[in-house]
Amino acid sequence: MNRPWWVDAVVYQVYLRSFADSDGDGVGDLAGLRARFSHLVSLGVDALWLNPCYVSPQRDHGYDIADYFAVDPQYGSVEDVRALVQDAHAAGLRVLMDMVANHCSDQHPWFVEAAAAPAGAPARDRFLFRDGKGPGGALPPNNWGSVFGGPAWTRVREQDGRLGQWYLHSFDSSQPDLNWRNAEVRRYFEDVLRFWFDLGVDGFRIDVAQGMVVAKDLPDLTAEHRGVAGGHPMWDQPEVHDIYRGWRQVGDTYGEERYFVGEIWVQGAERLRSYLKADELHQAFHFDLLVQPWHAARVREAIDNGLRTARVSGRPTAWALNNHDVHRVVTRYGQEQDLTRPDPDDLLAAARHTGPVDVELGRTRARAAAMLLLALPGSVFLYQGEELGLAEDLTLPDHARQDPIWLRSGGAQLGRDGCRVPLPWEAGARSFGFGPRDGAQPWLPMPADFAESAVDRQEQDPDSFLTLYRTLLGLRRSLFDADDPLEWLVSPSPDVLAFRRGSGLCVVNFGPVPVSLSEETADAVVARSRPGLEPAVPQDAAAWIDADRVPGALERHLWTSASVQGAPTRL
Repeated sequence: MNRPWWVDAVVYQVYLRSFADSDGDGVGDLAGLRARFSHLVSLGVDALWLNPCYVSPQRDHGYDIADYFAVDPQYGSVEDVRALVQDAHAAGLRVLMDMVANHCSDQHPWFVEAAAAPAGAPARDRFLFRDGKGPGGALPPNNWGSVFGGPAWTRVREQDGRLGQWYLHSFDSSQPDLNWRNAEVRRYFEDVLRFWFDLGVDGFRIDVAQGMVVAKDLPDLTAEHRGVAGGHPMWDQPEVHDIYRGWRQVGDTYGEERYFVGEIWVQGAERLRSYLKADELHQAFHFDLLVQPWHAARVREAIDNGLRTARVSGRPTAWALNNHDVHRVVTRYGQEQDLTRPDPDDLLAAARHTGPVDVELGRTRARAAAMLLLALPGSVFLYQGEELGLAEDLTLPDHARQDPIWLRSGGAQLGRDGCRVPLPWEAGARSFGFGPRDGAQPWLPMPADFAESAVDRQEQDPDSFLTLYRTLLGLRRSLFDADDPLEWLVSPSPDVLAFRRGSGLCVVNFGPVPVSLSEETADAVVARSRPGLEPAVPQDAAAWIDADRVPGALERHLWTSASVQGAPTRL
């Protein structure tokens, strides 16, 4: 009863501009979220994570912040956030906001001042301005590349009209990196945290949390830096941990614990664990599972890696299969599965494949994956639309795409727009109920087949994605208590994963051969990813079983097979 709320929470990620539009401008907003808030309550989640809604020119849709103390008018106001927090707390939900502190917008007053200041001015020390190399400083200070493509340096024109210094931007040129060795930067962000904590916000998801500090001497990237764990000078520097220790001190001054979870892309459990010390972050996302193909051995390996990190760090794993930066899992699992290991320098590429998609196959696998995910120990982060079985929109017209990845790559990479298409609420309504009937078209066009996935249609279907998620979230805590460890069970095939936690069993069949449950076990099935297929668990399907309903559960076989690998298979 006294464990922290986040230990086994299910958190719903709200990509605000695509959730619900209240005022008809084609962009989702806080009032729209509040109007549709009952959807989150009926789904059964424990918290929501709000993607950035601060004042922003929207070059990267909120991840380029011009004012950390205000809400962008297209989304509402600070008072709307306060009201949302009150709504959530009244319903027993927590509210997390997104903290983007690696960089800000080039329209932030600090950067406007820095760009107008001379080289060496204190205003420039808040960022990473450097002289260029070569004759006249015409070459960038080093060879670093931007995550979004192209060089990580942009040159400014000085007040006398001459080209002058360069500034670092790990992402788009409109997102200058902040200098976290500057004490003023540190104090500023501690004030930002206090502002939102005072408003009632329960915690923050930290964007690119392995960033913020770069190697002091700005060395060129060489072969020795291959892989984030290999010492990439842009990421995972030792001083970043001082930042989080300071943030924890701020959060811990509040009566109830304020929570931090990091988006951390590093190689290996050791690197990840370093962020999870008692005085740093509460959790970090375990992305290893997200980037794996639909393959039993690879999925189990990723789960074991996450559990191993949790044991050593003493911090429960934060799992996810989707977010606003990757292609939706329905699409990924509906493509040909790539069994090569992800590129350690670009793990996200493993979750952004293009190519033919069997959507129905992807949906079948995604339903089974949901059962696997929600049975794991730790917390789970769901991305909006995941509960509706939405697929990635790979057919967006070129003129509609807005992601900096698309723009900076010259169209070579589709970017992330396809997973950010607005949600369909009403099958028969204009724009599927995303906004008012007389409102503007949504900021991204919605495909016609979204009608099949609309919330109102799925609410009437006992076999829909939405019904499945509501069922699973209702059963999750009664079957799988937060204190229950995961115990792998012997299965009849390498293609079948089966594990037990407390009274709950989860069986997932990745292979082509159906596996049959014993009669007693089949009678204790409480949820299936594919209905009407008792007593077998067919290919690309999963089942949850209540072991307490199996007579003499510890003495009976789970499967109908008499033996597995020469020994009886028992619960």
